[in-house]
Amino acid sequence: MIKKQIPNTITLLNLVCGCLAIISTFHKTFELTATLVVLAAVLDFFDGFAARMLKVHSEMGKQLDSLADMVTFGVVPGFVMYQLIIFDIGNSSAYIGPDEPVWSLAYIALLIPVFSAYRLAKFNIDTRQSDSFIGVPTPANALFICFLPMLMLPDGNAIADFLLKPYVLIAICIVQSYLMIAEIPLIALKFKKFSFAGNEWRYVLIILGFVLLVILKQKAVPLIIILYVILSLLQNSLSKPNISSN
Repeated sequence: MIKKQIPNTITLLNLVCGCLAIISTFHKTFELTATLVVLAAVLDFFDGFAARMLKVHSEMGKQLDSLADMVTFGVVPGFVMYQLIIFDIGNSSAYIGPDEPVWSLAYIALLIPVFSAYRLAKFNIDTRQSDSFIGVPTPANALFICFLPMLMLPDGNAIADFLLKPYVLIAICIVQSYLMIAEIPLIALKFKKFSFAGNEWRYVLIILGFVLLVILKQKAVPLIIILYVILSLLQNSLSKPNISSN
């Protein structure tokens, strides 16, 4: 039936966005890369939504979704981080000799796709279901990394000066890779009901995120992901959330 292929088609459009984002990253058009990742994240939401609405869940759809996510939310941020570290090394004092930049440091960016793959595979076999994620979801991680260039330009501001150091970006690679697989319950924007009671942390995240977007526009995205993690940690310290993974 045609309707069975609608969710799969949406998933494949997610994959197309990921492939286009990789090409865009090669050309260092990072704003386009970030836009394509946002579009892919929207499609990633709607493929599952369409499958539920049409009642056409399938094992193939599940596997196809993970494969598309691996490209879009695993490989793409890895390439973005690689390009950023290369750029920083070329404009910093990360040298082992007078004319020998430590280009090999950029390969640490490969941690992003490696740990993304591990997380996605873990999700496919994890039977825990609830209101929370375990670790930072791959789409959130991809959005964080792909919007970092928005914070780095123009040069001269404090955030750009901080990020324009290869060892800072390398540290981000390591921390983000760990957070994707860490056994840390995080807020999931899955509403079973829309009342404020029981959804307090979700609404706080949405409201603060909206305020940041209005004030900072696209530069707000990495900060919203950081806010997401901080609010989740606060929620964990003040309550005992139900746990699942993504």
